[in-house]
Amino acid sequence: MYQNDGFRELDRAECLRLLAGTPVGRIVHTQRALPSVLPVNFCLDADSFVLLRTSASSELALRVDGAVVAFEADEIDAQWRSGWSVVVTGHARLVTDPAECTRLERTGPESWVAAPQQVFVRIEPELVTGRELVGGRTMYGRNLSA
Repeated sequence: MYQNDGFRELDRAECLRLLAGTPVGRIVHTQRALPSVLPVNFCLDADSFVLLRTSASSELALRVDGAVVAFEADEIDAQWRSGWSVVVTGHARLVTDPAECTRLERTGPESWVAAPQQVFVRIEPELVTGRELVGGRTMYGRNLSA
């Protein structure tokens, strides 16, 4: 569906396909009643759950277990004034099942920072939304991306 503001809404399947090809995003959670944003590497687990790996003693692991969070990833081309953005909103949970942790050790994302004890955080996608910039910016009726 196209909107008249130059953006196209993406359906859930398109959003998940774009997320699957992107290694870095941002998790938004609450810290002292204010939004906090952290860049993280991630992967999709079971084709739709956002999966992060972090230090067991990190602020992220301590704050997000059981909380509603937002996760955003995007790809922007400033030169061509194009791109997309996807937001996943849902409950984050630490993965505690030993068998599941063993599986995720093999299939989950690798942490970019070494830590003695690491945990997996899984975000269940309750709401998945996305937008794609279409057509680039125009000036005086002329498409600048042409």
